[in-house]
Amino acid sequence: MSIETAQQALDFIFHHAPPKSNIEIGFFGGEPLLEFSLLKDITSMIEDHPAYDPDHVRLTITTNGTIFSDAIAAFFNEHAFKVCFSCDGPPHVQNLFRHTPAGQETASAVVHTLMAAQQALPVVLVNAVYHPQTFRYLPETLDYFSGLGLRRIFLNPDFSANWTQADAEALPTVYRALADRYVAWYLDHDPHFISLIDTKVAVVIRGGYHPLERCQMGTGELTITPDGSLYPCERLISTAGNHEHCIGSVEHGVDISRMMRRCAPDGSHNRECSECSLKDMCMNWCGCSNVFMTGYYNRVGPFLCASEHAIIRIAMDVFTKLESQLGPVFIHHLSGIPQWNSLATAKGGQYDGDTLPA
Repeated sequence: MSIETAQQALDFIFHHAPPKSNIEIGFFGGEPLLEFSLLKDITSMIEDHPAYDPDHVRLTITTNGTIFSDAIAAFFNEHAFKVCFSCDGPPHVQNLFRHTPAGQETASAVVHTLMAAQQALPVVLVNAVYHPQTFRYLPETLDYFSGLGLRRIFLNPDFSANWTQADAEALPTVYRALADRYVAWYLDHDPHFISLIDTKVAVVIRGGYHPLERCQMGTGELTITPDGSLYPCERLISTAGNHEHCIGSVEHGVDISRMMRRCAPDGSHNRECSECSLKDMCMNWCGCSNVFMTGYYNRVGPFLCASEHAIIRIAMDVFTKLESQLGPVFIHHLSGIPQWNSLATAKGGQYDGDTLPA
């Protein structure tokens, strides 16, 4: 991204954000740390912008963990970056899809980065993407991350992959194994934040997703590409020069009507969704996930349906089991901040609020 386009992008962001709203500006790639010098320049532009408010602007970055140094860590700390490292699991899982252009493995470099980052950064997030070929390794992946000292773990499926009915039928068993570990760690006073479970527990106890938690693609969420094009979600950017999901540019603004081309005319969800008892707790509204599976932003695919059914019911079981044994451990989930539970210290089944960040 050129400096000129970056300036246009920032002007666009600050101009269109409602006053005093919380703004998250995230950097991703490819690999954003290949452009570390540019990252520093754009960060300075953000903080020097007349509309910048440190109380309402947060900076994030997603990196594949192959590039890291003391200088990078110091920069992240100085500018309060929230840093998420992509790692799909132990070496035999990580190296299946994540390798260099020359075909070299990346697991050794990434685990070195994860260990160094935990020494240098206040909070380290790790994100594992699971595929039809790897999702059965998810319990092993959790054990691997836990063994490395990681306690803030995000698990996300690749919705663009070719998921089969057999995969969908195997999900409950795999998710149940994750939940067993989650519960055991809580009972051992070593809670782990596991996004797949924690976010659903939060939704379950609050009776469903709040309106602002639902997909805001194209309105509250936008992705800006290096040439200044606007997309409703970073997952919808094509690397093959296909601009079918482009909805405008920082120069000319958003044309939200372009999204209507990818909306099914028969309502916002599949008809069976309207009769489902779990619909309020389901991510049937996730436009980018839907379009990968059905071709439409507002039509749900069978894999998402199976995954959501499985994890919602398991989250209900996790909540019941832990609350019955430990008491009210999910108070932070109730307020919509489930990560805080994993940051708290277990003391006799209760969690010390004084250990939470301000």
